[in-house]
Amino acid sequence: MTTKKIAVLVGSLRKESFTRRVANSLIDVAPDGFELTIVELGDLPLYNEDDETATPPPAFTVFREAIGAADAILFCTPEYNRSVPGSLKNAIDVGSRPYGKAAFADKPCAVVSVSPGVLGGFGANHHLRQMLPFLNMPTMPAPEAYIGGVAAKYEGDRLIDDSTRAFFEKFMAAFGAWVTQHAR
Repeated sequence: MTTKKIAVLVGSLRKESFTRRVANSLIDVAPDGFELTIVELGDLPLYNEDDETATPPPAFTVFREAIGAADAILFCTPEYNRSVPGSLKNAIDVGSRPYGKAAFADKPCAVVSVSPGVLGGFGANHHLRQMLPFLNMPTMPAPEAYIGGVAAKYEGDRLIDDSTRAFFEKFMAAFGAWVTQHAR
């Protein structure tokens, strides 16, 4: 069986973010045959089309190559002002250019949103889902993942909530099937 490579994009830049903890928990319960790697966003300069020259910023090239090498993408995002953080939006802009050479094109994906609040980042989740069809990314429709009250689910980096762990296992099994069905 060929290993499927999954790029994990974590929208929060904070080292101790709950979003990163959730991403790591999802990595821990990934199905066999899947290799998940967090692709860092913090070094990406703000996208500016003027930088699309014969030699774009090196961080653009590194990011695009990491996304291009992946079979699928797992988006993990906190909610900032009912939307995705600027770092994640910028990464999407960088990876979707230059026009006609988008690194994201045809990559199956899933979205997980995270919040200390009750709604689990519902606004960010759906705002991100509005962008994905334009990127031509088959997006897993279900199960949807809104991880609310996240602070109570972790003790440090350790997931302590058994029902959340069970949901993560179910979610990753579904994502594995989605990737297997849709990856090129």
